[in-house]
Amino acid sequence: MKLLLAEDDVALVEYLKPRLKNLDYVVECADNGVDAEFLALEEQFDGIILDLGLPQKPGLDVLKNWRTKKMTAPVLILTARDSWRDRVDGLKAGADDYLGKPFHFDELSARLEAILRRRFGHSDNSLEFDNMVLDIDSQAVTQAQNEKIQLTAIEFRLLRHLMLHPDKIVSKTELSEHVYEEDQIKDSNVIEVYINRLRALLGKSTIKTYRGQGYRLSRQ
Repeated sequence: MKLLLAEDDVALVEYLKPRLKNLDYVVECADNGVDAEFLALEEQFDGIILDLGLPQKPGLDVLKNWRTKKMTAPVLILTARDSWRDRVDGLKAGADDYLGKPFHFDELSARLEAILRRRFGHSDNSLEFDNMVLDIDSQAVTQAQNEKIQLTAIEFRLLRHLMLHPDKIVSKTELSEHVYEEDQIKDSNVIEVYINRLRALLGKSTIKTYRGQGYRLSRQ
């Protein structure tokens, strides 16, 4: 999943970004409100962590503009402003959850997972499609009564994105953006290699190619 971390505290970004990446999120950062607003409107993010005290443009104004412009990604507000009125204002502006500083990373990750599950209509930390079940915590997939297949990080991210959009043809570009960081090489041929690796693990007919368009999961 692709996250936007909108936070101007450099030390906090350096703390959060590697930990989020270890949970297999692709993370892009913005250190001011103007850039954060632009990025979320230009790119497709699955979730956003937003500080209210951003320079150049306050986070609350950024959030209001996102919602006015129909940007629907779930937003977790992360801020030192922890009065009940600030929480109410943030939620009324369109935030999905609110976490005050200081915080424990485990709580942040749990709240983030919860709002992402709600967005995609899941009640637990697994995804199901046809005869497949993908366990998010273990990054392993099970088909019917077969044993779990442990996936690599890239295989997991690709399959997770396809399972989150089961009825959609997903382009190579979109898959690449949800697998690689902004500064990494995004080679469409590499995506094809990993799609073929998933087919080798799960069956050739599991993922269907739509020439010139992308890929979609196929029901058996």
